[in-house]
Amino acid sequence: MGERLTKKDVEKIQAEILHRKTTVRHEAIAAVQDARAQGDLSENFEYYAAKRDKNQNESRIRYLENMLKHASVISESSRSDEVGINDSVEVYFEEDDEVETYKLVTSIRGDSMQGRISIESPIGKALRGHKAGDRVLVRLENGYSYYLQIRSISKSDLEEEEIRAF
Repeated sequence: MGERLTKKDVEKIQAEILHRKTTVRHEAIAAVQDARAQGDLSENFEYYAAKRDKNQNESRIRYLENMLKHASVISESSRSDEVGINDSVEVYFEEDDEVETYKLVTSIRGDSMQGRISIESPIGKALRGHKAGDRVLVRLENGYSYYLQIRSISKSDLEEEEIRAF
């Protein structure tokens, strides 16, 4: 089983693939042809840079197409009082006596440095489906676990986050 994506994630990926095939691919090919026309390829940095950019674009297209091929589409809906995809959640870490706010997203939009955690992460798995006031156990792979308390849930339909690069 591949990535778990929402319908909106699939639409974003399809839009990126289309853009890369219709616009970026043609620009990259033109850049390679222009650089090749400059003459000696053995010392032509522009040629190698253009080839690298073209290959990166093709690699990204293959990556996204493969992701769609193996993905499963999941529902992003949740009850109004439960933590679901795209919801912001304020949690209290009991061990550290700290409060953090996270937005629960699919793994292709996850970025912990920006406060977006994946539904596949230990915290995301623990929070999803719970309600404000619940005390949830977060289990890590190494057998360690800790408790979080859900302080509040803010519903959101906005999906402004970009999908991750690779």
